[in-house]
This record gives sequence, structure tokens and C-alpha cells, in this order.
Amino acid sequence: MAGGNGNSPVVLLVNVAFSQGLFAVLLVAAAWYTGIPASAFGAGPEAVGPGALAVGLGFGVVLSAGNGLAGAAASTLGHDPSEDLRTMLAPDSLAGWALLLGVVLPLIAGFEELLFRGALVGVLSAGFGWSPWLLAVVSSVAFALGHGAQGSVGVAVTGLLGFVLAAGYIITGSLLVVVVAHYLVNAVEFVAYEGLDLEPPFAS
Repeated sequence: MAGGNGNSPVVLLVNVAFSQGLFAVLLVAAAWYTGIPASAFGAGPEAVGPGALAVGLGFGVVLSAGNGLAGAAASTLGHDPSEDLRTMLAPDSLAGWALLLGVVLPLIAGFEELLFRGALVGVLSAGFGWSPWLLAVVSSVAFALGHGAQGSVGVAVTGLLGFVLAAGYIITGSLLVVVVAHYLVNAVEFVAYEGLDLEPPFAS
């Protein structure tokens, strides 16, 4: 289905992919330049692999269900905080869906988890000995404020999601787990609401 404004959804998706990819490259380059090891981000050899992928998939399914319930609760208040953004980016072709699901959403999940969980929780905790749970609160507030375009309800829901992702990151010590979970939340939301035209929580 078509995007919600005069711009082509594909153009918007390419723009998002470029900006998120650029930010991710800059963050990785900064980590390399300053000598921060991958393990500080939760991306060491012990934190990646089939086990972490499986945990991420399971975590993502649970979070997607919770996100659907949160969307339903928001809808009862007369506002779905993600609807405007989803409508704007909703693909109108198979190529657009391939771009969204195969490039844009993985880049968004990868960059946001690298920054808000890997850097703001993992690196700061490893480098300064600060409590990862305190950093989880701080990073979740920053994560929520970064989604201010979704309104006050969206900020609240995103902040809660951010803290749950941070908790998963702290418990597993794996960046891959939360990247996969974050991707699934976004992908399920787009496919369910924009691809299949379901209503929260995933009901026809």
C-alpha cells in the first residue's frame, strides 16, 4: 500500500537505510579508533552464534506479542503511536517490502541496539564500572526521547520496550540477541498492520 505522503516509500526507505547505515559506520569507526573491543559491546565471539540467534528469535516473539498488546491499549485511547510512521514507510511493491525487511529494518535494529544497548550500557559499564541496570534506565530514556515523533504515548511505549531490551542485553550479554529481537518487533508490526491490514493486537 502507498505511503502516507507525497514521497515515494522507496525513496524514504533508501533515505532511512542510508542515514542509519552511515551512523552505524561512524559508531563502529569511533570504537575501532579508540580501541574499544567488540566484547565491550556484547559482540565478542562468545556472544554470537546459533545459540544467541535462537534466544533472540524467542525474545523477539515475546516482545512482538507485548508490543501488539501495547498497540491495542494505545488504540483504545484513540491513538496508535506508530501508525503515522508505519503508513509513511509502508512499501507499495514487492521490491519495497524486500528493501524494508531485508535492508532497512536490519539496519535500524543494528544501529539502535549498537548505540543504546551496546555503547550506552555495555561499553560504559565495562569502561567505568557503572551499574548496567542504572545505565539501562538512562539508555531507555534516551531511546524513548529519540522516538519523540511518535508522541507522548509512543515515547512511553518505546521507553518500556527499550528497558526490556536492555534487560535482555544485560542478562544474556549478547548484542546479537537484542538486535534480532528488535528486528522482529519492527518486522512483525509492519507485516501485521501494513502488509496484512490487521488491527492491534494482530486481530482481523
